[in-house]
Amino acid sequence: MPPFQFNTTPRIVFSAGAARDLASHIAALGSRILVISDTGLIDAGLLDAPLAALKASGIETTLFSDVVADPPRAVVMAAADAGRDFGATGVLGFGGGSSLDVAKLAALLCASDEALDDAWGVGNAKGPRLPLALVPTTAGTGSEVTPISIVTVEDDEKRGVVSPVILPDVAILDAELTLGLPAHVTAATGVDAMVHAIEAFTSRSPNNNPVSRALAEEALRLLGANIEAAVADGANLNARAAMLLGSLLAGQAFANSPVAAVHALAYPIGGRFHVPHGLSNALVLPHVLRFNAPEAAKEYAQIAPLVFPQLGQCEGAQECAARFAEELGALNARLGLPAGLRSVGIGEDDLAGLACDAMKQTRLLVNNPREVDEADALAIYRAAY
Repeated sequence: MPPFQFNTTPRIVFSAGAARDLASHIAALGSRILVISDTGLIDAGLLDAPLAALKASGIETTLFSDVVADPPRAVVMAAADAGRDFGATGVLGFGGGSSLDVAKLAALLCASDEALDDAWGVGNAKGPRLPLALVPTTAGTGSEVTPISIVTVEDDEKRGVVSPVILPDVAILDAELTLGLPAHVTAATGVDAMVHAIEAFTSRSPNNNPVSRALAEEALRLLGANIEAAVADGANLNARAAMLLGSLLAGQAFANSPVAAVHALAYPIGGRFHVPHGLSNALVLPHVLRFNAPEAAKEYAQIAPLVFPQLGQCEGAQECAARFAEELGALNARLGLPAGLRSVGIGEDDLAGLACDAMKQTRLLVNNPREVDEADALAIYRAAY
């Protein structure tokens, strides 16, 4: 068996209502905490009880709420400045993947002399960082257990910092925080988590390993069995909890067995057209799977019945892989997600530029089961159009 490494968040708290007892879970962050979130969560009142609980415990906080989707470099730097000005002893990220990603880098930049430009890439962030806790409010990115932060830089390019240094000290998963999440957000983030598991299972990374594959399988069982129920009924706590756990397991899987062409082709869609990341993944997912099938049919046949039990009756791996892609496209439609790139404002003349940008994602493309060149990427975008 080949050697591998597996890193994850050292402490995970999974409990409905855990955010109401936040102080007991984040003692390591000290008495002055930089809280990073976004205005949507604040307006929804999701931070009211957690912040009140921290204040009652004698913890001082300062709130940075300027996080936006696909956060640009300027937001990261502003968050770090807010932490330094406050004299933060720890950082708490509260929200979706964008808030959690900003929190990771703010914790790094507040405590080290590193320049952000020196941290891009794999293993370049050295630290130290401030103590860090992350509280996800969507079931999708798995950012609470990944050593990855994605930032939008010049020319709408998405760039990543990948280092165990930015893994948080604790992840707090409270399914009550996801109740009532809009159906379209639940759908897109849920498919995002499924993509993480699918790509982790089939990754050609040298670090693809039995632990990641086992986690990806369990993630797909949970996500496949619960995503439609969670979308249909935002108050279904059991379905919400299953989605949150599935997202975490998928995050652990891809954090150690990295994602590939689905993400590489999704990033330019988000960067250029500000389409939410999960939806960007969903739009290209079936088409990338069809492209990969000549090289990955066996793996797709292994995991397809975990999401769609009826595919356990397929005759042969190629048939199963083809039906897996077809069923994922049909799932997108049942979840109410837009059909095709044109439905999110992308023109046919934009496809060549997207293909060119996708080729910049070499960190991801190297993990794909089948080599992708620019002509291949353009063909996939055209199929997704």
